[in-house]
Amino acid sequence: MIADPWLLYGLTTLVGLAVGSFLNVVVHRLPARLEYGWRGECRELLGLEAEQDPPPPGLWRPGSRCPHCGHGIRAWENIPILSWLLLRGRCAACGRPIGWHYPLVEALTALLSLLVIWRLGPTWAGAAGLGFTWALIALALIDLDTQLLPDVITLPLVWAGLLLSLKGVFTDPASAITGAAAGYLALWTVYHGFRLATGKRGMGHGDFKLLAAVGAWLGWQYLPQVILLSAFVGALVGLALILFRGHRREIPIPFGPYLAAAAWIGLLWGPEINRIYLLWAHM
Repeated sequence: MIADPWLLYGLTTLVGLAVGSFLNVVVHRLPARLEYGWRGECRELLGLEAEQDPPPPGLWRPGSRCPHCGHGIRAWENIPILSWLLLRGRCAACGRPIGWHYPLVEALTALLSLLVIWRLGPTWAGAAGLGFTWALIALALIDLDTQLLPDVITLPLVWAGLLLSLKGVFTDPASAITGAAAGYLALWTVYHGFRLATGKRGMGHGDFKLLAAVGAWLGWQYLPQVILLSAFVGALVGLALILFRGHRREIPIPFGPYLAAAAWIGLLWGPEINRIYLLWAHM
């Protein structure tokens, strides 16, 4: 146990920055790896020859390279945020711009990690909350880029929530199991109701699994606030995109980031939100 809170917060910030750097790799490489695997499975089922192209880079190896010139990123060029600032947002070899989203993800991960430890403390709940936060960040960013919520993240998140409930970290086993089932079925019902009414798909199946994971972590009692908050924010953002940026209505907007944001808020402030709602409802 770290007695000095400032040392704890400093270490948490450094860990958050390092994890944020890794999440940039996950967001960039995981969808390509999954797509390559899916193509291989389809070719195998159809009896076609295997692809001749080499597989995309893995999450750990090879090391990061400049997407423009292929320059291998050296250790001093890969320090979260600091290297980007020292290099003025450009590759050290070719001078081409390095996207601003890289340091932004690192800073966001560090900030959210710090808030988790500030709120939950250096406890098992705090450690689990960090893992939950990092998984939500990865899912939100991947969904924004590709409109995918990969099973390799959502399904382990469901099981992790159920296992944590055995120790009562965030909720009890009955609430977690009911929450996982209710979370999945809630969006599954909305999806099929919308499909039957309009003939269109309103969301992807990954959203069902993400809400199931949220129910497993927080319990069924927090699903209404997560659904309402994510739907409200999603509707506001969608309306703003249509009005101010000319976003066409027929182009889908990923729902995963809003679910992830609402789940994270529920993790830290869910009891207070529920308490305020119950007080307001009985006024």
